[in-house]
Amino acid sequence: MRVVLLGTAAGGGFPQWNCACALCAAARDGKLPSRTQECVALTGNGRDWWLLNASPDIRAQLTATPALWPGPDPRDTPVRGVLLTDAEADHVTGLTVLRGAPDLKVYAAPPVRTVLAPARGALDRYAPWEWADSLADGGFVLAGGLVVTAHPVGAKVPSYVPAALAEADGRWVTAYRVEDLATGGVLLYAPCVGSWSDTLDDLCAEADCVLLDGTFYTAGEMGTKVRSGPRQATMGHLPVSGARGSLAALARHPRTRRIYTHLNNTNPLVDPSSRARAQVAAEGVEVLPDGIEFAL
Repeated sequence: MRVVLLGTAAGGGFPQWNCACALCAAARDGKLPSRTQECVALTGNGRDWWLLNASPDIRAQLTATPALWPGPDPRDTPVRGVLLTDAEADHVTGLTVLRGAPDLKVYAAPPVRTVLAPARGALDRYAPWEWADSLADGGFVLAGGLVVTAHPVGAKVPSYVPAALAEADGRWVTAYRVEDLATGGVLLYAPCVGSWSDTLDDLCAEADCVLLDGTFYTAGEMGTKVRSGPRQATMGHLPVSGARGSLAALARHPRTRRIYTHLNNTNPLVDPSSRARAQVAAEGVEVLPDGIEFAL
């Protein structure tokens, strides 16, 4: 299995277009590396590629990745479809960029498919896609020899969702376990995690690599770095640090390769020279730049 980190930033990217915090200012000055919004591509055979989420930056991300370039025919694409972890705008907006590509398949949990119904109808007018339930019993197999199971890990509802829809089904956020049938390699992809659970512990224990939600380093960092915006506690992301943070939980899985993604622009992990970055590295957990590829 080949895995490409197309983007590693949280919604808005890094630097965020409307933020003048110290970290964003440093990125604009070229002192810190920029990051596009979180998205992953993977393949089991080098020909059939699948996207994990579809970020607003997907056009630039595909253009920057030769393995995902179109061809050999003028309209051929190696992209076969998208696996959505949730219905957040920074994970689904990229679907509009992919419009017109025939026969794509999109996997999502039932409440995500429901709230995206208007968008699904619009996209299908360009070219019909197949929209599948990611939580179907037994999981599913992707072209290229990858077996996937989806696991509910959160109930965070996007802000744009009407209250009536939000209450109908609590399975709004999922993690994906992807196994390569040829190598036995297992990837766990969980870019949105509101709280740690026994399910996550079990999934981490059997994975070769975990791509995990690293949105915030501390539970209150937005309040110290920006003066306005949504309340961090309601945004559905477990912080990295602290006794109950994700770093402490990941320490129970030292044999698994562990990588943080979905980094917010306020997170000191975006600065390679920060104390936070050194602490995470000391625990054997990685923070990687956009464009990195690795194999399982």
